Amino acid sequence: MDDIKNSLRTYILNECLPGESAATLKDDTPLRTSGILDSIATLNLVTFLEQSFGVTIDAHETGIEHFDRIEDIAELVVRKKKQPG
Repeated sequence: MDDIKNSLRTYILNECLPGESAATLKDDTPLRTSGILDSIATLNLVTFLEQSFGVTIDAHETGIEHFDRIEDIAELVVRKKKQPG
């Protein structure tokens, strides 16, 4: 799970927060509710996750309950990876 979190953190820092320090982006930093991820950034993140981890994320899974913190997103990816393909 740490690999997923690190990949997420790197992606978000590069795509959404260029120039920010990795230390400022914690596992529990709000992403959607704070405005770091808007709707377009969320769609791009879904594409990144699907391509990077070989999972399919349904539209209903991109709500705040699954997509507001790195920790939540990583848990979703882990659950998706465990599902039969």
